[in-house]
Amino acid sequence: MAGQEYIMTYTGLKFYPTRPDVNYVRVEDIAHALSLTCRGNGQVKTFFSVGQHCVNCALEAKARGYSPRMVLACLLHDASESYMSDVPRPFKQFLKEYNEMEEKLLDMIYEKYLGSTLTAEEQAMLKKVDDDMLYFDLKYLLGVEPEFEEPKVHIDISFDFVPFEKVEKQYIAIFNEMIRAAGDMPC
Repeated sequence: MAGQEYIMTYTGLKFYPTRPDVNYVRVEDIAHALSLTCRGNGQVKTFFSVGQHCVNCALEAKARGYSPRMVLACLLHDASESYMSDVPRPFKQFLKEYNEMEEKLLDMIYEKYLGSTLTAEEQAMLKKVDDDMLYFDLKYLLGVEPEFEEPKVHIDISFDFVPFEKVEKQYIAIFNEMIRAAGDMPC
């Protein structure tokens, strides 16, 4: 008997992660799933969602004066995890097919909401914000002193518990604000 090939999304859609269809990608599903997904594969001192991390990345990008497109890219950078889950970095490096599928899905999401995939320069900007947030995740969520210098950030980062409903609303609010601010990007 073959296994189920789809997941049911929060909005009630059948989504096929190995054969994604852009018409079934919904920001409501992304925001909901990421607000309920714990960072660090759950191996943290307190619950902190991937959604909170993405909100922090977007707020930091905005505080750095990045374009609405880049703020939105930072918000969406883990969106594929809402459909495929995440795999910890040490293990992920050995999963070539998973990485290819994840990249394909994320590119599809970027194309839908940004109009195109990220340039190399945009990817570098996003990686810098993501890595800067990782520093604080390591220090405060894992109690590990990172092996790199503390980055300068422009937002206050709190690791207090935030209910998923609040994270979900904030995620969607930032999404809508950036779509309006960009004006010419697709929805």
